[in-house]
Formats: sequence, structure tokens, C-alpha cells
Amino acid sequence: MRKKSLIVVTAAVLAGLAGSVPTSAQVAPGSNRPQVCTSPTRSIRLFAENMSDGRVGYGRTPSTPTIPGPTLTMYEGQCLAVTLRNDTHAAVSMHAHGVDYTVASDGTPLNNGCIQPGNSKTYVFNAHAPFTRPDGTISPGNAGYWHYHDHCMGSPHGTGGIDRGLFGALIVRRQGDPLPDVPTFVVFMGPGMTIDFKQAPQTPMFVANQGQRVEFEIIDHGDNFHTFHLHGHRWVNNRTGLPTSLDDPSQVIDTRTIGPAESFGFQVVAGEGVGPGAWMYHCHVQNHSDMGMTGIFLVRRPDGTETAQERAAVAKWRKEETEHHEMMIPSLLQMGLRTDGRPRTGTTAMSMDMGGTTTGSSYGSKGEYNYGKKGSYNYGGSTLYLDPSQGPPGKTRQSHY
Repeated sequence: MRKKSLIVVTAAVLAGLAGSVPTSAQVAPGSNRPQVCTSPTRSIRLFAENMSDGRVGYGRTPSTPTIPGPTLTMYEGQCLAVTLRNDTHAAVSMHAHGVDYTVASDGTPLNNGCIQPGNSKTYVFNAHAPFTRPDGTISPGNAGYWHYHDHCMGSPHGTGGIDRGLFGALIVRRQGDPLPDVPTFVVFMGPGMTIDFKQAPQTPMFVANQGQRVEFEIIDHGDNFHTFHLHGHRWVNNRTGLPTSLDDPSQVIDTRTIGPAESFGFQVVAGEGVGPGAWMYHCHVQNHSDMGMTGIFLVRRPDGTETAQERAAVAKWRKEETEHHEMMIPSLLQMGLRTDGRPRTGTTAMSMDMGGTTTGSSYGSKGEYNYGKKGSYNYGGSTLYLDPSQGPPGKTRQSHY
């Protein structure tokens, strides 16, 4: 009894010290497991759905799944309830990084957080501001650039869901943080050597006017480390990317390495000190960028018009990346390599000639390479046709979905 009383008193003290920490717990309907807050500040709905290209995505409304999923934002001091409807073929969930939740909203098989097809579940997330603990140490709060993803499809870790597109950005702001002038640019590096499951020149093009404040969030998923680099712009290596004072000693960077399930974000002023232009962003691991992990941050004039140089640069980039992509992929496949350049274990390497014939077995379970006995193969969302009837000998023709 004494131990139980001590726990109750300690919880009350902590709640009093931290104004945004919930003072009691809410019992989920049909469950004796409490949620992290009694009255959510905001409630939203998400829908997990199959997509026409074999992917699976989250959407804010029925029949509108996207990859990545919707960007969710909240402030420290707020509690967010997300009701997820599963309209896919398998169990899915929503597991969030960086915020407070009880085991009732963990979103894992371990804690019975999976949703079977045709059912819904509400996950509740809280964000608290920094506060001083009774022992004098400081709780850092939840503000940051986080993300959410499936943790049930394909394995207890949600590998199948992540490999198919069940992930999205979650941003927790602190009161007083500057806001971007345009929607946040979200860059998912991976799975595989892709950005949002695409390779250049089909990767996202982010557009802003010179002088606008823009916000990037970078998230890594899969099995590889990447190095995000943005041309022409730099940021401070802290929570927001902005210096806190004129003499802020924090490191100023334009490149940052990121590993699986890590995320970071920053704000910059588009074209500040450098002017309008087509500025590349890409993974700076050289063979990763060679395999298509590159895109364009297009900074237009302050009035929103594009310069002739920008238009020419974008056209040149698209042409060169298409030609480079077509040249690289058959060579990699011919050597029996994965997208990350390592041999796949337990698979049969294929052989091909550029006149149009291919032989061999399909690679792996992640969908990195799927090709027929003759004619085409799929690579990271691109279908490359090798049949001579669909293109001249020695060439490949590419379509994207």
C-alpha cells in the first residue's frame, strides 16, 4: 500500500510541475489499458489502403492514400488522437516516434496494437513542454521532427508495411517556433536506393519563391545509411536549423548523415544569398546518388516566375538523369547486385543482353527487382523495357507509375 501511494503522489507532483503533462489517464473503450490523456486537443482520421501499383499508403480520407503519408503536426502541450481504419489486405498499425503514449497506443504486436482488415483503432499521442523534474534534471520535451510508420505488416517490426509505403512525417513544434511559408518538404530516403520510392528524374521537385521560409524533414527507412545534402543552402545543426543568436556557436552544415528510423529537420530561407535556381538535393554517398537518390529544390523569383536558366537546368537534369538511370540499372542487374551494391543471398543472378533478352530468377521479397523472362523488369517504381519491339537494340525505354 505504501508503494502504491508513493507512485500516486509522485505522478501528481510531476503533473503539477509540467503544465502539459496529463493529470490522469483515459481508459480506452473496451480495454482496461489507459491512454496518455483524458481529453485529446485534436482528433483526426487516417485510412490505410492498398494502392494500384502494389504499394500501401496512409490517407486522410478514403481512397486518397499517399506515399509518404500525410504530415501530422502538433504543439507541445497538445494531445492528438488518431483513428486509423485498416482497408488493406493484412494487419497494420501506427507506431509514432518522439511523442508520449502508453502501451495502449504503442502500435505493435507486442502490445496488441495491430488492426485487422476492416477494423479501426484509435492511437493517442501527447507532447509535453520541457520541465524540471523533482531531482533537478530536465525533461527535454517532445518538440522535434519525428515520424510514424506501420509495425505489424509482414513481421512484428512492420517490415512489410514500411517496404510498401506505410510511413509519414510527424512534426512537434514548440510554442514560438517560426512557421514555414509553404508546406513542409518531406524527404524519405529509402527503402532501397529511392526517395519516396522514386528515382531521378521522378523524385519530388520542391518549389518555393526566393525569400520564402521553407522547412525540410528528412527521414530514413530501410537497411541503409544515407547522407542528405542540399545545394546552395545551409542550416544550423540543432532542433530547428535556425541559430538562436548572432553569436550562436552551433555548427553550420549543408550535409548530414542519417540512419534507418532516424529523422531530422531544418528551416532555411529559399535562395538567401544565392538567388533563384534549380538546386539539387541528394544522397552524397556517391553510388546512392548515381542510382537515382537525387532531386531538385526549385527556387523561383520572388514574384513566383521562373527564369530561363531554371527551365533549361530542369530540362537538362531530367534528360541526363533519365539517360544515366537507363545506363546504370541494366549493368547492376547483369552483375547480380542489389540497389545498395551488395550481392543478394539466396538468389540467382540474371544475365541479359541489351538486344532484349533476359534470363534468371526474380530477386528477393522486397520488390527491388521483378522481371519477366523477356521484355521488362521493375526497379524501384520504374518499368524498364528491354524487348527490341519496344525500343531500338542496345537501348532501354522507361516508363514510370
